[in-house]
Amino acid sequence: MSTITERPVATSPAGEPEAETPAGSVTGGRDLGAVVRSYVSLTKPRIVELLLVTTVPAMMLAARGLGSIWLIVVVLVGGSLAAGAANALNCYIDRDIDQLMRRTKRRPLPTHTVAPRSALIFGLTLAVVSVVLMAVFTNWLATALTLGAIVYYDLVYTMWLKRTTPQNTFWGGICGAAPVLIGWAAVTGSLSPAAWALFALVFFWQMPHFYALAIKYKDDYARAGIPMLPVVASIRRVGIEIVAFSWLTVAASLAAWPVSPELGPIYGGTAVVVGAIFLLEAHRLQSRGRRGEPLKPMRLFHWSTTYLTILFVAVALDALV
Repeated sequence: MSTITERPVATSPAGEPEAETPAGSVTGGRDLGAVVRSYVSLTKPRIVELLLVTTVPAMMLAARGLGSIWLIVVVLVGGSLAAGAANALNCYIDRDIDQLMRRTKRRPLPTHTVAPRSALIFGLTLAVVSVVLMAVFTNWLATALTLGAIVYYDLVYTMWLKRTTPQNTFWGGICGAAPVLIGWAAVTGSLSPAAWALFALVFFWQMPHFYALAIKYKDDYARAGIPMLPVVASIRRVGIEIVAFSWLTVAASLAAWPVSPELGPIYGGTAVVVGAIFLLEAHRLQSRGRRGEPLKPMRLFHWSTTYLTILFVAVALDALV
């Protein structure tokens, strides 16, 4: 990965770096497509996609079938805008540490392809539009959860927890699992035990998923002064927590089966099979760490994504059947 070339950066009247504006193009040296891609990348679309994978099946389960296509579209759009807003604001807040990490230094703010003030306005605009959309077309509970998730992620997690405690991933998991509750609330206007079981599943899942990523980029986080668990704890400790939270994830997935009458053998059988593979990968990582072998954390990271996707596809199939 190439390094960032140091050079003077133009500043706004507020004293913040502006986007680069070399001559020779009607869009400051970049075509419209490049500008759009820069702003889209602020929303971290891959993360948004994963959140939506859990939201739609949760809505189908709450509706005991396909439900209202219009409502699904509204929640998908509103949820995408809300998640994109939270991520864009996260990029704005983290612009100081993103430029220190190899994994993030090519994001739009570290590379000065988007000005900080522009990113802030963009994120706040998305947040307002998403909340208004949810308020107009869903209900107060879904709207409050949407607003709460944005505020929690940016003000509580990004500005405070991420920089101060190795438990940041644990407490940050609340907003990561919120889309399940938002989708459920949009359909029913309430939250049932089944909704909370799915929330627990996604909440616990985030620890082995993100701890694996943090192992891979441990040096990055250390360079930026972020106390992720793999930075401040031994590999043995990290491995134990990965295994423990993997078991809690599978336990939550199985608990969702009896508390939701709509979940049948498709979900139950899938939860057992993919859960067993998930646990096997978690234990393998822990064993490699205990023996001092290469950890290969991305195996668990990628499988955890596949695990969650397959499991929520099973939720959708059982809801339809």
